[in-house]
Amino acid sequence: MDARLALAQDPTTPQMTLIDLASDPSAVVRKTVAARPDAPAQALRPLTRDHDRQVREAVARNPSCSVGNLMRLVKDADRWVRWAVAGNPACDESIRRVMSEAADKELRGLLAESRELEPELAARLIDDRSPEVRERLATHTHDPDVITALLADRTARVRKGLARNPRTTAAQRSVLAADPVVDVRAALVRALKLDEADLDRLVDDRSTQVRLAMATSEVVPPHVREALTRDPDEMVAAAARDFRPGAGTSSAVRAPRIGHRPSAAGPGRRGTSRR
Repeated sequence: MDARLALAQDPTTPQMTLIDLASDPSAVVRKTVAARPDAPAQALRPLTRDHDRQVREAVARNPSCSVGNLMRLVKDADRWVRWAVAGNPACDESIRRVMSEAADKELRGLLAESRELEPELAARLIDDRSPEVRERLATHTHDPDVITALLADRTARVRKGLARNPRTTAAQRSVLAADPVVDVRAALVRALKLDEADLDRLVDDRSTQVRLAMATSEVVPPHVREALTRDPDEMVAAAARDFRPGAGTSSAVRAPRIGHRPSAAGPGRRGTSRR
């Protein structure tokens, strides 16, 4: 097998040889071919039906994979294969539309985090039945209309997602600063810069959790933190006094997930790979 694997890895291997290697008895060899951006369509097409999950997943991640092959893989029975499609830059509107209609909540969540999301599909996700999907849309969207719509969402975790979104306007942040749910206000002061009027109101917030979040926030101005050193709650005051920039308290928006399987989920865990 070593010689065949070396051929599959060699950038100078002829395309006809890669087509032959796509039917190799070794899944390792087939996976190597599946991952090659220069693999010919004739090699990738049969690999979308490969019995080995990791081979199909490698095709799903391949940026040279055709839309037709991605369409097959986004409907794959294995969740990791479907999720891998979401991170493929070759996805087009037709693939994203299928993702928006999928029963797979995680697939819709990955779509919600996509910067290429069309307004029509974003509008569909605004009303998604899963609060998690709507929260992920709220956290990552760049669309002002979507932000405005989600600001009225009745589920607190969705508004909490908006409280971490740097594309919100000052006026929208003021609305979030007055949100009745403590977790929303706390997320806001940890993640985003606010107008002075909002800071003045929040420094006296009725919730210790919110004031503590302000005391340890990387984005709160020094004069606000100084005011919090005199907070009536000693825990808040101590946190403000002891604050050191860069101590790991930032609540920045993480990069979108793109369906990478954790290292523990290898071939030996096939029983947990379906959804």
